[in-house]
Amino acid sequence: MALQPTLRPFILGNPAAPHTLDIFLDYVCPFSRKMSNNLNLTVKPLIERGGKYDGKVKAIIRQQVQPWHSSSTLVHEIALAVARVSPEKFWEFHLALMNGQEDFYDIPSSNRTPTLTRAKLIELALPIVGEDKREALAELISHKSTPNGGTAVTDELKYTIKFSRQNSIHVSPTVLWDGLVASEISSSWGEKEWTTFLESKVLV
Repeated sequence: MALQPTLRPFILGNPAAPHTLDIFLDYVCPFSRKMSNNLNLTVKPLIERGGKYDGKVKAIIRQQVQPWHSSSTLVHEIALAVARVSPEKFWEFHLALMNGQEDFYDIPSSNRTPTLTRAKLIELALPIVGEDKREALAELISHKSTPNGGTAVTDELKYTIKFSRQNSIHVSPTVLWDGLVASEISSSWGEKEWTTFLESKVLV
């Protein structure tokens, strides 16, 4: 599947690998958190350097913004900002954001303005990307000078949303194998299920 070049940090494994897992996740979805942690333990070691499927399978993390959660746009913005300023730290931050998602659920977020939520997200990122990235992160997720111009990562956010819409992705998590929905894949899959799936799909 295609991917805008600025989103390359969202790729796990060799970008040139012929097989692709497109994994649509939302940062305030508990099932996306479960899938992310299982991917980290099972799939990531298999497809990265030295793994059994190194050079054969890549995974692309696709952002699936769920607008019925008020903070969903904001948490996806910070992921894009981290990918921009510290691409090598993206996956570490991805896991931290997933595992800290309860702070950004509907009720906790209801008592904060978007500006305060963005500030809280920057604080979540700084232990991973470094204090020296504070200003760069803040600049990327701050509103532009025009009243309705979005932020510096809005264009990338639009890309991810348009990609989901044109591929009729509705729920998170959703996984595609080589461009087709693999409905059998579950967020609860562990080593046994992922191993069996990959062995059946990667034949050479």
